[in-house]
Amino acid sequence: MSALLRALNTPRRREILRLVWDGERSAGEIHRAFGDVTFGAVSQHLRVLAEAGLVSSRRDGRQRFYRAEKAELGALRAWLEAMWDASLDRLAREVELEAARRGPRPRRTRARRTKTGAGARARRKP
Repeated sequence: MSALLRALNTPRRREILRLVWDGERSAGEIHRAFGDVTFGAVSQHLRVLAEAGLVSSRRDGRQRFYRAEKAELGALRAWLEAMWDASLDRLAREVELEAARRGPRPRRTRARRTKTGAGARARRKP
């Protein structure tokens, strides 16, 4: 789990994963998607993602093509959902305890509205 989180901890790697999510892309295509990054930096990011099992690659001549390994994110998804469920349970308990501490809410009565516009002031003057 920690390898997945470390691999996804930079916005650039998350963007690379998004680029290869729906289909295979060459390393050159991925590099061209980022105007401000060297090819070497993109290669390093791809290596980290591959070591975490988030992308796989295949060779075709001199080119290397990458695609997302969506199944690898299943463990991360299950972990995040469990963490989210636990957080929601804690929040619900806190809300219930706070409501019990405060007791029942008093009923609000409606205040009578009075006319305070310019016309109402003009009618009051003698």
